[in-house]
Amino acid sequence: MLNRLKFSLAILVFVAGSSYAELVIDVQGVAQPTPVAIVPFGWEGSGAEIPLDVAAVITSDLRRSGRFEPIPESKMLQKPTSGADVDFQDWSFVGVEAVVVGTVTQTGENDFSLQFQLFDVFGRRQLVGYRMPASRGTMRAAAHRAADMIYEKLTGIKGVFGTKVAYVTAMEQGQKRLYSLIVSDQDGANEHTIMESNDPIMSPAWSPDSRQLAYVSFEDNKSSIFVQTLRSGNRFKVSSKPGINGAPAFSPDGRQLVVTLGGVDGNLDIYTLDITSRQTRQLTTHRAIDTEGTWSPDGRYIYFTSDRAGGPQVYRVSAKGGTPERITFEGSYNARPRLSPDGTRLAVVHNDRGDYRIAVMDLAEKNLLVLSTGRQDESPSFAPNSDILIYATRVGRNGVLETVSADGLIRQKMASGRGDVREPVWSPFPRF
Repeated sequence: MLNRLKFSLAILVFVAGSSYAELVIDVQGVAQPTPVAIVPFGWEGSGAEIPLDVAAVITSDLRRSGRFEPIPESKMLQKPTSGADVDFQDWSFVGVEAVVVGTVTQTGENDFSLQFQLFDVFGRRQLVGYRMPASRGTMRAAAHRAADMIYEKLTGIKGVFGTKVAYVTAMEQGQKRLYSLIVSDQDGANEHTIMESNDPIMSPAWSPDSRQLAYVSFEDNKSSIFVQTLRSGNRFKVSSKPGINGAPAFSPDGRQLVVTLGGVDGNLDIYTLDITSRQTRQLTTHRAIDTEGTWSPDGRYIYFTSDRAGGPQVYRVSAKGGTPERITFEGSYNARPRLSPDGTRLAVVHNDRGDYRIAVMDLAEKNLLVLSTGRQDESPSFAPNSDILIYATRVGRNGVLETVSADGLIRQKMASGRGDVREPVWSPFPRF
């Protein structure tokens, strides 16, 4: 009964800390990251200085990936800004395997052109050459996009530096707490507060086009599900039925949500909700607790957590309805399922000898790999490249976010400095 109660309250309780500060990232990468050089970009414009240190952004992105070690500027024997001036012998001498050069050119009052080239030092050849427009407001996003292209060319894995992360924070305000729904770049920069309230905010979920967030708010002392457009700030309520309204997740086409609803009797079941018509369809009818639904990438199935076997395990049911099928069997506790965007893996919160940790199950092989090392890890979310996960954990009294590669080799801690940061969810790839 105690486990059942704890499980049922999981969608309702947010543990708040003392205050909030900008995310600070600490990286633990592979044993021997690849040495690369990101040469300071050239500047051709009316001002004395380049509007943004593009090379520094790309350097930070590649270093935070854990797979690369950019050399410091002091070790560079030359600082070319175009491929024609690259001396491969000099770069080979300092031991780098790839070098990036580039220029930012001003083409109007607030119009710029960012050009970069990536070279293979050992092969003595260009791997990527690209030019893209930018403004002062979009320069950082352009630098992230360049880093994504460089990362993908060197690793074969699509980069996620241009993506965003949403999360919830809480800080003390006298006798009350202020809850905030925050969106930032995946490196913690460009934070924007989407929603603030003295009532809890929970379960943010991205729309497939990254333009909207669904979330649960406890305004007026009851749970309701909202969908909010990020650019305009406009929001609308999609579910405020008697009892519990929780755990929204968008369908792959963005037209529906899977939600957890519980009437006045408190029994939780899985429903789909049409965002336009507000019509719901009940998918589970069991007396057990069914919650935390999420769609498969192809839209055919809903994966969810249920304690119908005596403890929380992951099940799936057809999005059209039917008999649920149990998916997880290893261990006594597997909850909060999230599918990788490529549909090959399932992330869960797994009870690992008394600690709650993030684990990933290969859906084809059915084997489970524990990735995290905390005692109270929760809320896993895959990056859109399916190669990295973000999740919430605790360090002392502080709530922090961590990321880990799907093979467990590369880890980053994203500490807030103070206070509580919870419920992270990684955005899809941006659509240019």
